[in-house]
Amino acid sequence: MVPEIQFRGVGKRFVADGAPVLEGIDLSVARGEFVSIIGASGCGKSTLLKMAAGLSSCSEGEILANGMKPADARKIMSFVFQDATLLPWRTVQKNVELALELEGESREEIGRTTERLLEVVGLSRVAGHYPRQLSGGMKMRVSIARALATKPRILLMDEPFAALDEMTRDRMNEELLRLRAEQDWTVLFVTHSVAEAVFLSSRVIVLAPHPGRVAQDIVIDLPYPRTAEVRGSVAFDELVNHTSKLLRETYRT
Repeated sequence: MVPEIQFRGVGKRFVADGAPVLEGIDLSVARGEFVSIIGASGCGKSTLLKMAAGLSSCSEGEILANGMKPADARKIMSFVFQDATLLPWRTVQKNVELALELEGESREEIGRTTERLLEVVGLSRVAGHYPRQLSGGMKMRVSIARALATKPRILLMDEPFAALDEMTRDRMNEELLRLRAEQDWTVLFVTHSVAEAVFLSSRVIVLAPHPGRVAQDIVIDLPYPRTAEVRGSVAFDELVNHTSKLLRETYRT
């Protein structure tokens, strides 16, 4: 079976003769997996994700998405940034419609899809609101709805909940997993939070810094669906502690 996302000997230098930011990244993500990437600031997590999206090129190696180069796979991928990046002059509904407009969909299809997605993310009642009228969590739900409008197979997420308070982040984590259960995407997710990575993921990849490289590949053996009760379980605490320990060890390598 072809991996959904595959990194083969991937390296990245921002200057041709400069020190590598990433080096020797070999990583496969299977269809339907939720894989989180954690590591120290500056280890190349976001750079790796942008290369998977085709927003930045590799200096060495190659990346394949469903067997295609990222630039050729953009129709099956969506990217969710840390900042919701909503257009302030467009309403919630119009922001979600944007991706479909760019795809050239009919007005009928755009209206039907947008209505369904706003219902899915629980924002139908604020469809006519502008971003300035929304909370941080609501803005991120709009951003996710917009990303889902094109029915992606692969969802790339770069610290999407980092700016939210802990309670809102926990709710958004649960909401994201609920949506994934319905729509079955493959997810590559960057976060600084070990607890968030463990809660969401089937695997957690720890990147060591200078240059960024895969130091640990940790299987998260917790059953789905993941609920709020999971966070209070002994198994969850043990996995968070184990992952945190391995992350600390990467600082000494």
